Amino acid sequence: MSTATTARPGFDTQGSQSDEQRVDAAMRSFVREFGVTAALHMESCVRCGLCAEACHFHLVTRDPKYTPVHKLELFRRAYFREASPFAPLVRALGLVKKPSLAELQQWQELIYDSCTMCGRCTLACPMGIDIAELVKEARHGLFKAGLIPERLALMDRTARQWGSPATPAEDLPDILAEVAQEHGVEIPCDLPQADILVTAAPAELGDHTKALADAAKILNRIGARWTMHQGGFDASNIGFNNGDLELQERLTRAIVDTAVKIGAKTVLLPECGHAYGAARWEAAKWYGAALPVRIIHMTEFLDEQLAAGTIRVKPIGDSATFHDPCQIVRRGGLEAAARRVLAALGLELRELQDAGVAGFCCGGGGGVVSNLRAAPLRAKVFALKKAQVEATGAQRFVTSCGQCRITLEQGAKAAHWDRKTESLLELVADNLTE
Repeated sequence: MSTATTARPGFDTQGSQSDEQRVDAAMRSFVREFGVTAALHMESCVRCGLCAEACHFHLVTRDPKYTPVHKLELFRRAYFREASPFAPLVRALGLVKKPSLAELQQWQELIYDSCTMCGRCTLACPMGIDIAELVKEARHGLFKAGLIPERLALMDRTARQWGSPATPAEDLPDILAEVAQEHGVEIPCDLPQADILVTAAPAELGDHTKALADAAKILNRIGARWTMHQGGFDASNIGFNNGDLELQERLTRAIVDTAVKIGAKTVLLPECGHAYGAARWEAAKWYGAALPVRIIHMTEFLDEQLAAGTIRVKPIGDSATFHDPCQIVRRGGLEAAARRVLAALGLELRELQDAGVAGFCCGGGGGVVSNLRAAPLRAKVFALKKAQVEATGAQRFVTSCGQCRITLEQGAKAAHWDRKTESLLELVADNLTE
């Protein structure tokens, strides 16, 4: 059973490892990550600084510690000391010191509080270094060392027990029955056979139940044979954010294996960016061959149904601007799909100053929205997004990620901003026509 103690203000620890054991655990994890790709990235950085101007945390603070390449410094040191071509010489001459526990504790803030793994730095890097992916790999090392924010650690422990950080699997039928009754829509659960397995994010089982009901409304409208299932229902995947690769694999396999069990050919992901990254793009590495099911995001599903004419929507006629979720658009490629859906709704799209693959993160991705001590820094990032939204003069503000929506709603509340963040899915469901 993991216990939390305060190592120093702002840093959390889990477990009972000694200081030396924590450092060794992190280093062993780093070395395992140093394959050919990671090695090329470590060797390629020319310290040009372009990633700094791409990072929202650096831009709003101008603090050099938030420069993306600096966030990889301990990872870089571990590489040159343990895995580079000259590692034996580096160690023998003491050219690169082994990280200390104090340095790992300080690093916790840099890769959990002030990095959303949004990938904007990756896009800016002229050497093609995937900084966001390297941060994700570095998080694995800190997780193994028991050095992650306690709120994220709590969610990790809960997901290990329940299969979701929000609710036990056995509660799913009752939750769905309540949502179905509240919104007047049928939501099938645990059907033995279905063509589509529908998954959710925690908010859709709590504060954003309308999104879940609206997905059901559309699926029922097209006559799909679909179900949600206790075997695999939460796609948010806290393991993906925390660096808990064992949990990430377990949660992903649960969804895919459940789909195979019921004969589903498609897994439909919710409006959740990290669900898309974990299930769509990383699921294949847990399998030795092609995935046995098609995994698609809700945005893709809406785009395909509108294109096929199986659903139709009435034009809204307002102007709108769109927040591009990082994992769905920059890391996932669904920039055009979202805009086709907006066009089908008859919305006059007024793009943000930084939009599409270049869009700024909401500030809460990668688990940062759940990391309470990161709230002040998150608020500064929100101000950047708020200014860009206001500059468009658009009547509506829309996104296609539930986590982004939560972050933006929290930011609006703290800033006393009266702008509502709307769900692309809910807009479609609200404007269906016969």
